Amino acid sequence: MRQIIFDTETTGLDPAQGHRIVEIGCVEIVNRTVTGRNMHVYLNPDRDSDPEALAVHGLTTEFLSDKPRFEEIADELMEFMRDAEIIIHNAAFDTKFVNAEMARLGKPAMVEYCGKITDSLMEARQRRPGKRNSLDALCDFYGISNAHRTLHGALLDAQLLGEVWLAMTRGQDALLIEVEDDGTGAQAGAEVMGRFDASGLPVIVAAAEELAEHQEYLLVLDKSVGGACVWRTYDPLPPAGEAAPAG
Repeated sequence: MRQIIFDTETTGLDPAQGHRIVEIGCVEIVNRTVTGRNMHVYLNPDRDSDPEALAVHGLTTEFLSDKPRFEEIADELMEFMRDAEIIIHNAAFDTKFVNAEMARLGKPAMVEYCGKITDSLMEARQRRPGKRNSLDALCDFYGISNAHRTLHGALLDAQLLGEVWLAMTRGQDALLIEVEDDGTGAQAGAEVMGRFDASGLPVIVAAAEELAEHQEYLLVLDKSVGGACVWRTYDPLPPAGEAAPAG
């Protein structure tokens, strides 16, 4: 299974108002493993960024002036994403920009090249309804450090989202659902998700040599406490040299 974590930075909020992409970051995941194969490009948008957008990503017109334009990297980008599942946080925003760039070139929409597009924001909202599900909030929730994220950057955000995605979709690793205090002292949501059935677990019986070593260790404990160690309360086996009671 090949997935691409995808993110962009732009000159503003709406391509219909002439705004363009200034940075693209892609991180490849294969069979739930980050491969280290990325695609990262800065783009010349042939316009200034809105002040609000510039405050977010910090990519100045001067810095971007000698960078390639989207049409120069479009084929490489689509080939990198080909047939993969594309995972984007708030996918509607990024895809409308990519699709606008592709339309300018007379090329099909982004979805025509990849396997499918998955919105990680929608997935997070389903798993954490009513919670803040921004990338920063999810990093905090899943214990992923984003201390180095002072400005938004497409590759850095894609790398963080990749970690969040793997953590968010790894499956349930606890028997209890998330517990919250409702302010009354009662803990809501503490019910057990399901009873654990151990009947299918394999039973591995200790070998005679292992049992003998265990008894020798208990004798050492007995000697150190000057009597029977507390383990004897739970240990069904008699001390070494004694016969087990008939039963």
